[in-house]
Amino acid sequence: MFKVTPNPPETDPASPYESLDSRKLNEAAERALDHYLNPTAQIMAKPYEPNAMFLANPKTATEELLANASESLGSASVMLGDLVALMEGPTRKTLQGIAQVVMLGELAVNQALDNVVPTE
Repeated sequence: MFKVTPNPPETDPASPYESLDSRKLNEAAERALDHYLNPTAQIMAKPYEPNAMFLANPKTATEELLANASESLGSASVMLGDLVALMEGPTRKTLQGIAQVVMLGELAVNQALDNVVPTE
């Protein structure tokens, strides 16, 4: 009986690091695999730095921040309510769901605001 493949199969003895180009290719492949299969290594390597354009003043009192968040969520709730009135079908239901989430966030912020001891 004749076998199609040799026993054992012939292998290529060349190293993946035979040349500088193959080393670069291998490093790029490792980075790509780490990016998709090990995203925590990417996150831990570089800490998140928020855009300074949208930072709240760290010296602002908690009560003031909660009051501002409550007003913002209330405004978003009203805007979504107006938009829901103009829509029909599945889009309307999606917007109603978003409006409900915003309203729940507003309720939570208002409860937190009620729990905060007022500062003088």
